[in-house]
Parts: sequence; structure tokens; C-alpha cells
Amino acid sequence: MKLTVVGCSGSFPSADSACSSYLVEADGFRLLIDMGNGALGELQRHCGLYDLDAVLLSHLHADHCIDMCGYFVARYYRHDGGPAAAIPVYGPSGTERRLSIAYGDVPDEKCMSEVFDFRTLRPGTFRVGPFTVTAALVSHPVEAYGFRLESEGRVLAYSGDTGPCEELRGLAEGADLFLCEASFTHGKEDIPGLHLNGREAGQAATRAGAGRLVLTHIPPWTNPSVNLRDAKAVYPGPVELATAGAVYEV
Repeated sequence: MKLTVVGCSGSFPSADSACSSYLVEADGFRLLIDMGNGALGELQRHCGLYDLDAVLLSHLHADHCIDMCGYFVARYYRHDGGPAAAIPVYGPSGTERRLSIAYGDVPDEKCMSEVFDFRTLRPGTFRVGPFTVTAALVSHPVEAYGFRLESEGRVLAYSGDTGPCEELRGLAEGADLFLCEASFTHGKEDIPGLHLNGREAGQAATRAGAGRLVLTHIPPWTNPSVNLRDAKAVYPGPVELATAGAVYEV
């Protein structure tokens, strides 16, 4: 698998990165996980507008899904040849309604489904192209999922947005790469069921026996070097900060 960080900023875009969005490729199949603020523009650095094969949305907060509205415009009003063929979009219950309301004056209430084949996520395992995807509910104020992607014996885990929870262990168990959020600062914020800090991300990776940890979804007001230090203090493997444009071979 090839992982490209399209955007990794938490809550709102930073000067250096769009919000959460990650392109995963295997066997010529292109799967996008999340499409937050600013991600659609950055995606075009790595992939053609009409080259995605499927989209996974971890949850419906704007910093993970709002650029799907712009992507609808690109697909529905395609200037050459009419609307693009519908691609699968996996998201929590109510994804189509959420995006339609966010977009506003859609031509009709079902037009988004002409270019997006909406499929409702449930906890469990399913196939998307060459990937075996396991979705698990994680600890966040809205319906939110973390993902485990497997292909040809390799494993990529993604926490989505979550506070500490047991589900992370199963998602990241033995993962070759664990892409884990670290929004909060240890000793500063303590809001149950919302986000992880760097230390908690490191602890989750250690418990799961993940081979590599990449910290993501760090908001512009959080000091990433502190979260990196805190993760390294409790996780013995290689750990680094996600950066926009970074590419990983998993």
C-alpha cells in the first residue's frame, strides 16, 4: 500500500496543511480517507479529480468531510461529458443529508447520489477494491469510525478522531503503520471522549504492537514537537509527525 498525506491539520487548515485527508493506493485502486477543509485542492497534486475509486468518511465533522461539497461540484458539473460516474462513498448514517445541507441549494434532493454511491458504515469488515477494511466505532461526540486496511499481508490503521478507547487496540493490532490523531497536549486538555494527546497516541500504539506511529490531526494551536516528545516517551518504535505531501510505503 502507498499512503499519501493530502492534509493532516486538525480542526481547521494551518498555513502548511489542509485538514484531514489521506490517499491510499494498491493495485491501481485509489481510496481516499476523509476530505476536510482544503483537501480537494491538495488532492489534485497527487491524483486527478476523476481518478478516485472510492471514499471513506470517518465522521461528519467539517474538518473531515466538508470538501466533499466541492467534489460534488467537480463531478456533477463536469464540463466534458456530463456528470462523472458514481463512486462509492462510505460514511456514517446521514452522510448524504449532511452533505446536501452543507452544500445548500442542490438542484434536487437526490442529485448527489448521481455522482456518489452512498453506503452507510457499520462496525465490521468489508471489501473496497483490493482492501479489506475493518471499521470500528471510536470515542467521539458524533458517530465516528476508525479504520484498519489490509492488503497483501500489510496493515494500515487509522484512528479517525477519538478519545482513548479499547477499539483502537483492535484496529491497530500488529499494524505496519498506525496513523493516529494527537490533537491535545498532555497535562493541558482533558476532555473525555473527544481526542487523544501525544502520550495517549503513543500508549495506544504500544498496546497494539504497531510497527510505526505517525501522529496526525494536530491543530494549528497545538505544539507538535511536544506531542512528538510525549509519544516517544511511551512508544518504543519509530514515530514521526504527519506532514502534507508525505508518502509512506506500507
